[in-house]
Amino acid sequence: MVLQTLKMGFISIATFMCILGTVHQTRSATIRNLTHKNMDFAMNFYRKISSNHDENIFFSPMSISTTFAALSMGSSGVTQQEILKGLSLDKLEQAADPELIPKLFQQLHGNITHNGSLNLDQSTSFFVCQQFEVQKTFEDQIKMFFDADIKPVDFTDTTETISIINEYIQNKTRDKVTDMISTLDALTQLMLINTVFFQEEWQAPFDPSHTQNEAFYIDNYNVVHVPMMFQEGKFYTADIPLGAKVLKLPYQEGVAMLILLPNKGTDYTLIDSEINASRFLSWIKHLKKVKVEVHMPKFKLEQSYSLHDLLPDLGVVSVFSNSANLTRMSMNKALKVSEVLHKAVIDVDESGTTAAAGTTTGIVAYSLPRTFYINRPFFFFIYHENTNSLLFMGRVTDPTKN
Repeated sequence: MVLQTLKMGFISIATFMCILGTVHQTRSATIRNLTHKNMDFAMNFYRKISSNHDENIFFSPMSISTTFAALSMGSSGVTQQEILKGLSLDKLEQAADPELIPKLFQQLHGNITHNGSLNLDQSTSFFVCQQFEVQKTFEDQIKMFFDADIKPVDFTDTTETISIINEYIQNKTRDKVTDMISTLDALTQLMLINTVFFQEEWQAPFDPSHTQNEAFYIDNYNVVHVPMMFQEGKFYTADIPLGAKVLKLPYQEGVAMLILLPNKGTDYTLIDSEINASRFLSWIKHLKKVKVEVHMPKFKLEQSYSLHDLLPDLGVVSVFSNSANLTRMSMNKALKVSEVLHKAVIDVDESGTTAAAGTTTGIVAYSLPRTFYINRPFFFFIYHENTNSLLFMGRVTDPTKN
């Protein structure tokens, strides 16, 4: 049987030259509230990236949120407030329940992976220098809520430490992210590593015998030829007021990809500023199942971002400065986050063979299928359907560029 598989690896790395922290305070809320706020953060972060260039974009908002939510437990004062506000989580906090946000992340991860059938592996680790004294309370909390580990290393032996961390990342992402770190400051005291790996098959696989090279229109002046997959079947789709349409392609185990395709003649950059959590949920709500011809390009993206350059524009400033307050992580003074790297990889491809034929019933003979032809720049969102948690999102302007 043909298997259409999505393979993704993600890595977020925070290099800390100085750190202290505090457990923060949060308010009663639900997983739905958390996923809505995470989605708002994702859209804000996306717009920050898209404002810098018109190239391909791909990242994991869930992983960035998880990374900094764990870090917030070691922060205090202005530093913590900036982190939570930058993640769009500040409205969830309340003094009466200081561990609410960590609890929600814990519950969300448990909900997504509850039966073990979803192939989603997430891990968080703090690599600390051997002399670094971590507060026991902080160590216990990140283990409890984020299943995070603290691993002592000798940062002065840069060659060995680079090898250890790269091997850790490669193992966690099943060889999708390799050689993440090539240089390392010997004065580094702590690095925060978060990885996410996701791999699932489509519920309705594409037949590779139908794949052929076709035109993809980057803009009015640039055209590339890409392997275009094809299948016909019943899918959930909808026209939306932004001058675009959306299509849901479900994976196994309750995860789906939602594709947003601007209509012909609609500039995708006009849609950038209009994407938000409320609209995303509205699109999902109004999907209707109809017979559709789907033409979709194969693509592979590998994107890296320096979060320490992007997050200050979202208000996360002090954690990267000498005024960083991370006293609940360690009582060591004058510590700050010096670098945060984010790398995400996605590979949408085909594998295997098929000897099966598909049959569609319930369609009258004169009912012609709609066409969803993805031959121009598009957006995609990979989300957990039960919680509406946004795992990955991206924009493809040129599927031939990795």
